[in-house]
Amino acid sequence: MSQNKKMVDAITSRDADFAQWYTDLCLKAELMDYSDVKGFIIYRPYGYAIWENIMNYLDQKFKETGHQNVYMPLVIPESLFQKEKDHVEGFAPETAMITTTGVEDLAERLIIRPTSETLFCTHYQKIINSYRDLPKLYNQWCSVVRWEKTTRPFLRGKEFLWQEGHTAHQNEIEARKETLDILEIYRRLGEELLAIPFVTGRKTEKEKFAGAVETYSIEALMHDGQALQSGTTHYFGTEFAKAFDIKFTDEKNALQYVHQTSWGVSTRLIGAVIMVHGDDEGLILPPYVAPTQVVIIPIQSQKEVVQQATQKLYQELKASGIRVLIDDSNKSPGWKFAEYEMKGIPVRIEIGPRDLERNEVTLVTRHNREKHLVNLETVVNSLPNIFRSMHDTLYERALHHVKENTYEAKNYDEFKAYIKKGGYVAMSISGEEAEIQIKKDTSATARVIPFDQTLITEICPVTNQKATQTVWFARAY
Repeated sequence: MSQNKKMVDAITSRDADFAQWYTDLCLKAELMDYSDVKGFIIYRPYGYAIWENIMNYLDQKFKETGHQNVYMPLVIPESLFQKEKDHVEGFAPETAMITTTGVEDLAERLIIRPTSETLFCTHYQKIINSYRDLPKLYNQWCSVVRWEKTTRPFLRGKEFLWQEGHTAHQNEIEARKETLDILEIYRRLGEELLAIPFVTGRKTEKEKFAGAVETYSIEALMHDGQALQSGTTHYFGTEFAKAFDIKFTDEKNALQYVHQTSWGVSTRLIGAVIMVHGDDEGLILPPYVAPTQVVIIPIQSQKEVVQQATQKLYQELKASGIRVLIDDSNKSPGWKFAEYEMKGIPVRIEIGPRDLERNEVTLVTRHNREKHLVNLETVVNSLPNIFRSMHDTLYERALHHVKENTYEAKNYDEFKAYIKKGGYVAMSISGEEAEIQIKKDTSATARVIPFDQTLITEICPVTNQKATQTVWFARAY
């Protein structure tokens, strides 16, 4: 136990310094490393494998709903990027540009993509001619570059990995449906894979995506009471179509502009998983997204009976589709227990000679650190239920955290007191003027306008004007 304790001490306590706890965990759990350029991280195999599991889940859902994967160029000519005014203004401070080859200056500067709307638009303008060409349901998996001033692993970097979907439709009804259908896929990603209860809703005019008519968001609440925007979907209307002249001939042979959407989630989801579920011992990975679901640790591994039982169980678990690892290194069992707890592996199975005399193994579940003696013959068949129970428990725990930290404010003093505690605070406001004042006074920003709209007060507590909508606010990453 002393070795276990020593290992735990290497991670800062969450409540002592949450930001440092997070950084410690990213490095010590070998999810990432820093590169030689500030803001550009190295995704280590363990961290990248979490992203792969997210990708696999979403890629399947996208393909089931008729979307196709494409790949657009890394660079955008500056003149092309300038075509959509609002969009350019939204991204101008963050764009990185290529100006020279090292031998000669470029005739036109090239922007390294901060997002790919303009590239998709120029392509759609070429390939969409008739209503028969629609809808176009495209998605790409790539990285983007945004020159952020303050960076933090996974949450905010100068380069990050993501998927960006871009679709074109005949009419507003289809495009709006697409925007909300994808939002639901994202919500289910949280519920089914990440064990995170996302709050969904529409962004305010002030917070919406540059160039969008409407933006919708999934928001997650971290352990420290701060929110994290974890994904967005956007309805563009015909704004980009007009800027890029994307027209089609409808059934009546009349020219129409397409209606467009875009949507994306990124590797910041890895940060959400860490901060929603982790504890002072390290990561707690929900079983369906965990790169390794089971680690087998043989005790007295030199004994033949232990070796045989370990190999047999390993092969059975692998054959049943469980992601499993054996650690038969010469490090002490205490060190191994602490290491794999810190890495958040959902289930640890200890195989020792004494337990084997009773044909049993010791099974430890990471999320509650409970030990169970399990008959060796029933281990494989019992794991699906263990995973399901673990996933559901983590989801309910996170949901309880959201419910316990969601408040309604009827006056501004109440709002300020709640925001100071952390969590979501719902308040009915008059509009952007109130948002600006709230951010200035409390650093809180509008997270979502919930779909279920009821006014808490008739008058906005900030401006004393007529309240028009209820908005959820929080301090956010």
